[in-house]
Amino acid sequence: MTFRKASSDGHAGGLAGTMIGPDILWHRRAVLGAMAALAATPSNAIDVGARSDADPFALGVASGDPDTDGFVLWTRLVGARGLPLQAKAIAVRYEIAVDPQFRRIVRTGAGAAHPERAHAVHVEIAGLPAGRPYWYRFHALGATSPVGRAATVPRVADRLRVAMTSCQHWEQAHFGVYRDIVAAEPDLILQLGDYIYEQSYPDLPRVRDFGAPEPRDLEGYRQRHALYKTDPDLQAAHRACPWVVTWDDHEVSNDYAGLANRAGLPPALFARRRAAAYQAYFEHMPIRPSLWRGRAAPRLYRAVDWADLASLSVLDTRQYRSTPPCAAPNVARNVRLDACGQAAAPSRTIMGDTQERWLSDRLAGETRPWTLVAQQVFFAPLWLDGARRSTFSDQWDGYAANRDLVLHAMTRPAVRNPIVLSGDVHSFWVNDLDGPDGAAIGSEIVTSALGAASPPTGRFGDVDRNNPHIRFHDVEQAGWVKLDIDRSALRADLRMIVDRGDAGSAVRSLGAFTTQSGSRRMERD
Repeated sequence: MTFRKASSDGHAGGLAGTMIGPDILWHRRAVLGAMAALAATPSNAIDVGARSDADPFALGVASGDPDTDGFVLWTRLVGARGLPLQAKAIAVRYEIAVDPQFRRIVRTGAGAAHPERAHAVHVEIAGLPAGRPYWYRFHALGATSPVGRAATVPRVADRLRVAMTSCQHWEQAHFGVYRDIVAAEPDLILQLGDYIYEQSYPDLPRVRDFGAPEPRDLEGYRQRHALYKTDPDLQAAHRACPWVVTWDDHEVSNDYAGLANRAGLPPALFARRRAAAYQAYFEHMPIRPSLWRGRAAPRLYRAVDWADLASLSVLDTRQYRSTPPCAAPNVARNVRLDACGQAAAPSRTIMGDTQERWLSDRLAGETRPWTLVAQQVFFAPLWLDGARRSTFSDQWDGYAANRDLVLHAMTRPAVRNPIVLSGDVHSFWVNDLDGPDGAAIGSEIVTSALGAASPPTGRFGDVDRNNPHIRFHDVEQAGWVKLDIDRSALRADLRMIVDRGDAGSAVRSLGAFTTQSGSRRMERD
């Protein structure tokens, strides 16, 4: 259900479609066919007799992608035990107020939640005053949803607090760390991918079970997302403030790249699975529908800027990738590359040509003091040997020429303080980003997994000896990163879970790093 599309919001502009990398153009017909469900027009018949004996809002509420005059609101109606609602279109109302008691309601609306979209609700709000908190709720089937808090972006700001999270495996961890995040009162929660995991790891300890096989179709992915949304701490974090999300690989299938996949399935076959996963993702996330409805393929890269203080470019480094370097046809696995010349080929891309141009234009036109680039996988070089010939294929090292283009764009005079924000590797890192002549360009901050197992011992080799540009790394702790940004500095507090086996564990600082405006280097506090 979409109530309204905000006009001139800076989020839905750009191309009417997205571009598939040149090495898989011949599979475009398969992609278009598989994505047809995202653009389908739902039925309009309202099920006036629908009733529910259970809480239709059992998956919670959320807000996201804030702008100076609005945001997007989300919920999904479900039946008993979080199962799909067995009903036609359902009438839904929403209310937005300037106080949590709803004494002063400033916006109301009504629409329908459709079964073709899993009775998911997306409300794009525009026309509100800037820089204010708002509270919202939904009404449907005789029930009222929990109250969530959203906010519009101020036009002028002296501070911003962001919570960076990544990698939350349902079976490997409880999500109690979100209590520490909510207590920090961030302006935004930035989720950098692997919001869900599609696969189990039977050799690792479990604290709870998926209770279902690995999803491969739309029903399966919807079920997995709904399971995650039942976690009370995750729900509380979604209610607390707006989220900005992007996907990585586990939202579809581990290590996939474009249409290449671990099983080597033909692109036309894997495209159907990917399309199902994409649809379920958009149905369960507070993302503006104008990014995906009516497009040949959903667009997730976008700008979510914060006043005049920080630009935030959110990337998609999965959908448009070239096939992995030095790999068999249609196969994508994160493997160690040894002297693989293809990894540096100028034709290879992790972003796709259209997204590359979009980011380049964004950086060329930068007007804010802080330039944040949010994306999924390890960006800086990560050499596994002293000769600097061995890397991992799934990171930007497998697409080195594309990284060079981004780094070059960050040297433009308009860009004063570029910071890359990353996840994926279940460990904490702070990296220098240098040019080919060794000149300082910016920094990368990598957050560990919010709830997932640490990497195997020795996975990254002798990090300090092989990678002098890496300022800090910790491959044993899980947690999140708190970013505090003001006019003069950016500070990153790496927050670790004290006892990962305890759902109510305390969370404390593992270490903090600060970069002063103009320094292009992070120093440990």
